[in-house]
Amino acid sequence: MGFRLPGILHAKKSQVSSKSLDVPKGYLAIYVGESQKKRFIIPVSYFNQPSFQDLLSLSEDEFGYDHPMGGVTIPCSEDTFLGLTSALVYK
Repeated sequence: MGFRLPGILHAKKSQVSSKSLDVPKGYLAIYVGESQKKRFIIPVSYFNQPSFQDLLSLSEDEFGYDHPMGGVTIPCSEDTFLGLTSALVYK
């Protein structure tokens, strides 16, 4: 049994070659993970949340502004990211 977080869209694996085309207006693709990176599509409104800004600070500390995946990369576990973003959805 699974659940869906309404604020997060999971990237479709079949559209790897057209990554920039599958992000709807008002959303941004980011990469999350410590070793294996997973792509998530999140609402840009998350960037205004203090807890999400803390994650961005971690990203800046680790990667600066040179992200290896070509997009914003968050260096935390997928579980931590999903826990934080699920809390943002219900605020």
